[in-house]
Amino acid sequence: MTGSDIDTRRSELLPAVPAGAVARVRAEVAARLFRRAVARLPLRVEFPDGEVLGAGARAEPLPRMIIRDPVAFFTRLGSAGLIGFGESYTAGEWTAPDPAAVLTVLARRITRLIPAALQRMRHLVLPSRPEGELGTAVNARSNIEHHYDLSNDLFALFLDETMTYSSAMFENPKAATWERLAHAQRRKIDCLLDAAGVRAGTRVLEIGTGWGELSLRAAARGACVHSVTLSAQQLELARARVGAAGLDDSVEIELCDYRDVRGEFDAIVSVEMIEAVGYRYWPAYFRSLRDRLAPGGTIALQAITMPHDRMLATRDTYTWIQKYIFPGGFLPSGEAIEQTAAAAGLRVRQRYGFGEHYAETLRLWRERFDAGAEGVAAIGFDATFRRVWQFYLAYSEAGFRSGYLDVEHIVVARSEEQR
Repeated sequence: MTGSDIDTRRSELLPAVPAGAVARVRAEVAARLFRRAVARLPLRVEFPDGEVLGAGARAEPLPRMIIRDPVAFFTRLGSAGLIGFGESYTAGEWTAPDPAAVLTVLARRITRLIPAALQRMRHLVLPSRPEGELGTAVNARSNIEHHYDLSNDLFALFLDETMTYSSAMFENPKAATWERLAHAQRRKIDCLLDAAGVRAGTRVLEIGTGWGELSLRAAARGACVHSVTLSAQQLELARARVGAAGLDDSVEIELCDYRDVRGEFDAIVSVEMIEAVGYRYWPAYFRSLRDRLAPGGTIALQAITMPHDRMLATRDTYTWIQKYIFPGGFLPSGEAIEQTAAAAGLRVRQRYGFGEHYAETLRLWRERFDAGAEGVAAIGFDATFRRVWQFYLAYSEAGFRSGYLDVEHIVVARSEEQR
């Protein structure tokens, strides 16, 4: 599928503003709730008629949220909640000079913005997750293709030379710059390989190939790597990079679901892949890890996590990210990982969080993406698609900057093996 084909599909997915009596009533409720909430927030919310809302909005510089079409904004918000909030940004009905700053303020107070009674009722009024996006073996391939097979050229426009699409680990996140990003990505990969005990002769399974940087670095240590992915475009480029490095004899990359892997491995490494599994399939994922791990072996995961109570409260919610970016995905909590791993006969030995590093990684990607707007257009993606991705990158950055999300290195071994 070409970039233009995907672009057309994405543009068509942006729905029209809901109409009718029910939509109008929901819009009125949403307007009252929104106005009451933002009046207490450190935001400057500007309306076309000159009205300004926000705590201290007229006295100090604050993140600006500019609402261009209040009727459409509140109608989408009332009809589809946070999905409508994101769709309204994509449609240009609201905007911001720095959307990540606006979304960070909202993310820090996400649990208090909506009354508890309405939160309990959201499953009755908001869209539910389509069955076709659940992480079954049948759906998993199309879920991955939806995002990772957009275009290798697209990702190359905003990723660094390592083509690594996961959080970097900087020596100092406060000093994160584009020039330091590639080094920080390799540093992250080396930390995971060290945690898994990867050295010369190690049999390594990588679940989720990306564009091949981890396989390359593991093979450079003398390891024998078997990597699996469900993205045909990632597979093509990763194999090309392995061949260019002269490591074909050390690295095998296969188009394969994690449930279908066979063999036994001394080390298993998986970077930000569990997020695509879906919570119903975490037990199968960890059973697969247990079945593939050789005695004495180690698993090293990099996982985006969220607080356990929020995970439980939102696991049946359909989100903007799931609808437009990662169908079938869901973020675990660290506790859920420990519990599910234990049920599969595995034990978490170590957890290390570094969410601040992800906020800076996403900032650098977002800045690069915005600066490359002409390049994005040149490969066939229009302004609607670009606003979807601007919101996605800002939304994600805000999650980590606010502390609502974290990213962790998690080291796992067989339960019976004490160390």
